[in-house]
Amino acid sequence: MTQPNALLAEHIQSQVAFALAEDVGSGDITAQLIPDEQQITATVISREPAILCGQAWVNEVFKQLGNTVSITWHNNEGDTLAVNQVFLTLKGHARSILTGERAALNFLQTLSYTATITGQYANIVEGTKLTILDTRKTLPGMRLAQKYAVTVGGGQNHRIGLYDAFLIKENHIMAAGSISNAVSMAKTIAPGKPIEVETENLDEVAMAVHAGADIIMLDNFSYQDMKQAVAEFRGQVKFEASGNMDQGRLLDVAATGVDFVSIGALTKHVQAIDLSLRVSQEQ
Repeated sequence: MTQPNALLAEHIQSQVAFALAEDVGSGDITAQLIPDEQQITATVISREPAILCGQAWVNEVFKQLGNTVSITWHNNEGDTLAVNQVFLTLKGHARSILTGERAALNFLQTLSYTATITGQYANIVEGTKLTILDTRKTLPGMRLAQKYAVTVGGGQNHRIGLYDAFLIKENHIMAAGSISNAVSMAKTIAPGKPIEVETENLDEVAMAVHAGADIIMLDNFSYQDMKQAVAEFRGQVKFEASGNMDQGRLLDVAATGVDFVSIGALTKHVQAIDLSLRVSQEQ
């Protein structure tokens, strides 16, 4: 089961604090309609099939609201939820539960969607050598959270940002003068960092391989050209297919022998999983 690492745990604290600040502001005036001593029980239900993701964010929401709510998860992070499945029970201070409801569900719905769509892609290529990767096309402020959700869904992370790996694209190559120059400078600037080069044809693939790139991105290549690139340079570099990738293309891409496929839609085309919080009883 995937769990947030130490860096992400710190991010969750600040992310939840910001979410509560923008929602609660100077105070939840509607919650003040409820007596402060009121205790309730509430359940959260999935209204559609989903992969559960975002438990740490929900836990942090109620921790920051005073730790007056008992949280019981009936499923683990990464579990598949059925329609109308109760997967979370909250018991305790009524004001805290109702004040934290929207922030908690916002995180849960968004991250569960990212995990769910990633799971759909990962299931299609199960049994092949193709690995599903995300991209940097994430919601502002949600980069680490969404990339975590991708791993919960069975995908892997591409680079996290502009600092942990090189991705040399067309404009970088033009500015550097050539693929060879760009790769050479990359090795000098940050020795040991992975170097990926985006290519648009087989000639550029050969240039990138000979320059010493670690990964070659095949941008909008035909299946035949993907196969040729892999056959010619198999074992020398890794190959990543990119460009207008959808679920219907995955098995054809896998058949070419490439190692990775990067899919911006995992984190860019975000919807909210339909979840519902219902107060089931008063205590």
